[in-house]
Amino acid sequence: MKAGMIGLGAMGAGMAGNLAKAGFLAAIYNRTMEKAETLAKELNVAVFDRIEALAAEVDVVLLCVSADGDVLAVVEAIAQTIKPGSIVVDMSTVSSDTARHAAAILAEKRVSFLDAPVSGGVEGAKNGTLAMMVGGDEDALEKVRPILQAMSARIIHMGITGSGQAAKAVNQVMCAGINQAVTEALAFAQAQQLPMEKLIDAVSGGAAGNWFLQHRGNTMTNNKFAPGFKLALHHKDLKICRAMAEKAQIPLPLTDMTIGDYERLITAGYGDEDISALYRLKKQLFDNS
Repeated sequence: MKAGMIGLGAMGAGMAGNLAKAGFLAAIYNRTMEKAETLAKELNVAVFDRIEALAAEVDVVLLCVSADGDVLAVVEAIAQTIKPGSIVVDMSTVSSDTARHAAAILAEKRVSFLDAPVSGGVEGAKNGTLAMMVGGDEDALEKVRPILQAMSARIIHMGITGSGQAAKAVNQVMCAGINQAVTEALAFAQAQQLPMEKLIDAVSGGAAGNWFLQHRGNTMTNNKFAPGFKLALHHKDLKICRAMAEKAQIPLPLTDMTIGDYERLITAGYGDEDISALYRLKKQLFDNS
């Protein structure tokens, strides 16, 4: 099966590299053509300047773009030329409603759609170790599983269309809580004048140990916030989570708090930093006490 990749941001570029390495990637498209042309030469694959042209040439279209509106615009373009029997896999983080809308557009063309958001950050995209939560037809998933395995260490079928995005929303809410806990705890530790590298090593091996502490603890406490996962993107995702929760009449107080904190950081110019930049606000709490 020939695959085409649409969206070559920090995540998409890493995933495209692993697809090419596994021999599945035939073509790429990116809104910024210069970036696509550079990567196409590096990976020795075709580059297209129109989504419609790419969709006509492959059996599987994978996309990783930023927002709900972008996903639907891309799907509308794909639907113009894609062959019946093809499969579209969306690895963006959007709402479950958007996933269902995209699936309906493609069903009219007899094309299967899988919502397959991922977790694992830029490191996971580069290393092919992402976790993928998939909604949609299970038979379609099995057809493309070898392709997805080139990018992911774990692929879980969550259920019907939209359930992959619902699972990702749970992941993003959980990441907000972990970010709040780890940044606050480490700011507290610095206020106690503890040796931070030793403290992080000690805590990482106990009940409070987690991926975020292990991979971001030392960088944030040294005021380094290179992404990673951009704070502005997590802010976007959490607003999707909040909208889903409001629709279900479920309160998400920790998510609301994190959205507010992120808005302060974005206003201060830190939106393109890693989400561990929340540490900036937590330090201020102790600096001002």
